[in-house]
Amino acid sequence: MDLDAVADELYALRPEEFTSARASAVAAARTAGDRELATRIGALRKPSLAAWVSNLLVRSRPGEVEPLLRLGEGLRRAHQDLDGAQLRELSRRQHALIRALSLQARQLAAQAGHPISESVQREVENTLHAVLADPAAAEAWATGRLAKPLSAAVGFPAVAAGARARAGGSAPDEGDSARGEPVKGRQAKDQQAEDQQAKDRQVKAQQVKDRKAEERLRRRLTEARREAEAADRELRTVREAAADADRAAQAAKEDVERLQRRVDDLAEELERARGEHQQARFAERTAREQARTADRRVREASRRAAAAAARLERLASTDS
Repeated sequence: MDLDAVADELYALRPEEFTSARASAVAAARTAGDRELATRIGALRKPSLAAWVSNLLVRSRPGEVEPLLRLGEGLRRAHQDLDGAQLRELSRRQHALIRALSLQARQLAAQAGHPISESVQREVENTLHAVLADPAAAEAWATGRLAKPLSAAVGFPAVAAGARARAGGSAPDEGDSARGEPVKGRQAKDQQAEDQQAKDRQVKAQQVKDRKAEERLRRRLTEARREAEAADRELRTVREAAADADRAAQAAKEDVERLQRRVDDLAEELERARGEHQQARFAERTAREQARTADRRVREASRRAAAAAARLERLASTDS
């Protein structure tokens, strides 16, 4: 167990899981006899929601980290060189990339079960601005272990120093100090004016970009509304069709139940008819037996009557 591995694991967790996981890691380090590691793990701070979202972006979109770091290096270099064309191009890319990453971060947070507010999203965007302006901030962000959001510096601090170095040339010698002060004062004023003009240009360019972004957003909102209305109409149509299907299913169910009752009635009637048929067959067999018995008796009676008549005739013949 080492601090980097534990920190990576902790800052990859959801905010509500951080504290209990940190306590478990501290206990594990103490059990292993490493009290120093336990203390250092215990000192790891739970990330704020904005910091967690920034870490989530780094961990879920590793391919987006390097482009932002390269853009920050280019912006800092362009500010140092006072390259207006390069600054305009990189500023345009800066706004587009930060907006895209901010939207990705918001989507990732929602998918992870933590929808964020506009204020939290602004903190994420400020963190991304800080990454562009400050190499140390860029390095901290790229680790994916922020405990709190980063603050974007106003401007790029390296610009003024680089500009003064180029404007002043070599340092004046002591003999020129009397006339060097006014020159440096004018240079400083000129530099301030140039810096202000560059900032004004950036502000105007940013305003144009913001207006274009707002227009794109309005178009997307209009399109989304149309899609939502179409989806609502489709939903109503589907619901009506479902209601018709439910009614048809209910009617079919009632028909099945009615026919089942009819089948049950016919089955009972058939069972009664089978019983009556069996009884009739039994009665038929009984009647036939009785008829055969009666016929046999008739034949026997006929034979006895014939025998008696013959005997009577013989007796009558003898008497005469």
